[in-house]
Parts: sequence; structure tokens; C-alpha cells
Amino acid sequence: MKYDFDTVIDRKNTSSIKYDPASRGKPEDVLPLWVADMDFAAPSCVKDALISRAQHGIFGYSEPCGAYFPAVQEWFKNRFEWSTEKEWILITPGVVNALYLAVRAFTKPGDGIVVQQPVYYPFNSAVQKTGRALLVNELIYSEGHYRIDFEDFENKIKVAKLFILCNPHNPVGRVWTNDELIRMGEICLRYGITVIADEIHQDIIFPPYKHHVFAALDKRFSDFTVTCTSPSKTFNLAGLQHANIFIPSEQLRALFKQEYENCGLSQPGIMGLVSCEAAYTGGAQWLDALINYLAGNMSLINEFLHNYIPKIKLVKPEGTYLAWLDFSELGLSDNELNNAITHKAKLWLNNGPTFGRGGNGFQRLNAACPRSLLQNALERLRNINEIYQQGDII
Repeated sequence: MKYDFDTVIDRKNTSSIKYDPASRGKPEDVLPLWVADMDFAAPSCVKDALISRAQHGIFGYSEPCGAYFPAVQEWFKNRFEWSTEKEWILITPGVVNALYLAVRAFTKPGDGIVVQQPVYYPFNSAVQKTGRALLVNELIYSEGHYRIDFEDFENKIKVAKLFILCNPHNPVGRVWTNDELIRMGEICLRYGITVIADEIHQDIIFPPYKHHVFAALDKRFSDFTVTCTSPSKTFNLAGLQHANIFIPSEQLRALFKQEYENCGLSQPGIMGLVSCEAAYTGGAQWLDALINYLAGNMSLINEFLHNYIPKIKLVKPEGTYLAWLDFSELGLSDNELNNAITHKAKLWLNNGPTFGRGGNGFQRLNAACPRSLLQNALERLRNINEIYQQGDII
């Protein structure tokens, strides 16, 4: 079956934060390729299921029914060879919500929590806004590739209570290898650390790379791991506020459930349940086509930069649809770079320092859009490169 990822869908005036530049202090004429939602319509299996449910006309309190949990479990078994139990799965409004719940459930104010920056910025806020101590294990960037500083990682883990793992890693695009994950897991095991594994981007993996579910690598790891997942990134469903959190440990699950209840949360929304079940039941072929299209977009970015703007580099993406762009050879400050991208190129990207240490000189571009939009964005980057060469970047 052929799937259409080329049609440009007008998202203005649809309550989309991605397409509301005024609310974020951006010029009205910027091209928004920042926040991690896609400019593609969800697969027809999801749309059809939502329409059918809407036609029912009653939207009362809801709980997952018989087919829901088997659909979720089969997805993870088929795509990641991970056998799970229904009882492990708790439903939250989102992965970020689950991060905050987990931080409060498993630590107390003042406890140390390790993150690997540059990293998705809610990791940092989930630690700092809850009064915990942020312990940064900065990733090592060398020759266009990121790796883990394991010596520093162990030193930080020694004085921590919790580690928030990003796998695949947002924004740098690493899909951590089996060996890397096991090495981190053994260190966490040695020091009695609880791990929150954010694996929300696990479905967007570019061949030949393979996603390994951290908790599935070793039974001992599953006993101290909370795995956060959602169909939202995969099928563009973020606005439906739905995530599946896997917690094999009865003790950790009880603590998490208590914190969930303490927040006044109860039943999940019906449309989140419907969309998740439909996506995991009927969306596999659409996803495979999507990954192929996204791989083409990443190739376009890499080739365009190489041919026309060699001072800007794409960090090779192994997973996610987020392109991590290295502008450091331009020699601009982050304020100068951000100003040039926003006001000269008329692009709305994510500023690298937002992601913490190691983000200086970088910008994150969301490549999950029709190719014509991406080509437009690259031409705009080419314009600022020409302005830079003329000495008029500011």
C-alpha cells in the first residue's frame, strides 16, 4: 500500500502550539520545525477508529477494555521481542507526566538524579522543579559521534538515587547499543539505582540500527526499571494525552500508583485508549513506510549540507525524526546563531543550549514533515550561510 507523506496539511488555526509563533515570541512568517510532533496525518486505522468512537456520541469515564492490553503487549513482543505482563502496564496522560510522577515517587527533595546532557529538557525540569539535585553525565562528542563517559557516569551514579535514561536519545539521535545499555545497567545495579527509561522514540529507528528495550536485557534490570512509552511520537498522537508505563516490580509499581492517585488522576481519556489500540493493531505497515520516508529526509539534509553548507553538519541520526545540527564551525555565539536562524532564515528550531551541557552551537530540527517543507527549510539555511559569508549575520 502506498502512503502519502508528501501532502502539506495546513495546521494554522488548529490550536497547534507548533504553528502558533506569536505565543512563543516568534515572527509570524517563520517555518516551524521545532517541537516533536509530525506534520503527517495519523494512519487511517487510527482516524477511522476515532471517527467510529465519536459517532457513538457518549464520552463518559473510561477504562481499557478486553482488546487494549493484548494490542499493546503484542506490539512490544513483535517489534522488540519483549514479553510483558498486563499487570505491568499503567496508563498516564503522557511520558513527561510519568517522569514527574516517578521522580516524586522514588526520590525525596535533595536526592541526586543523573541525566545525560544534552538531553530532552523536561528531564532537567522534572529534577529541578521537584527540588532534586541534577547530576549531569555529559555525553562526549567527538568526530561527529556521541558516546557515554562511563567513568563520569559511575562517579555520578555513586551519589544518586535515580537515573533517567533517554533511549533512543533525544536530541543527539543515538540508539544505544546492547553493550552500552548493559554496561549502564550493571553500574546501576551495583549501586542500587532506580532507572526511568524514556523509550518514547523507540519505533523510529533507521537500519541497520536496532532498539533494545533496557528492561528486557536482563531480568535484574527489569526489577529496578520503569519503562515509559507512548504511541504519540510514532503515530503523531501527542494531543490525545496517552502513555503506557511498564513497571514489572510490584514495589515500584505500588509507589508509582500511589503518587499517581495523589495527583488526583484517575481514568484515561477514551480517545487515547481508542487511538493507541488502533495504532498498535493496524499501524505497522504505515510505520514501516514512515521510517523509509524519514530516512529519505535525513539523507536530503545530509546531502544538502554537504553540497551547499559544509560548515553546518548533521550528526548522523540512528533513531528519532529529530535532526541535531552542528553549527559550531560558524563561530557564532548561541544568541547570534539563534537570532540568525529566527530572523534571517525565518526558521523556528530548538536552540541547542535548551538541552543543557553540550548544546552550545547546536540546533534541533524536526525532520518529520513533507519533503517540500524540508527543502524550503534547507534553502533558508543556505540563505543565512550566504549572509554569514558576507559578514552580515547579526
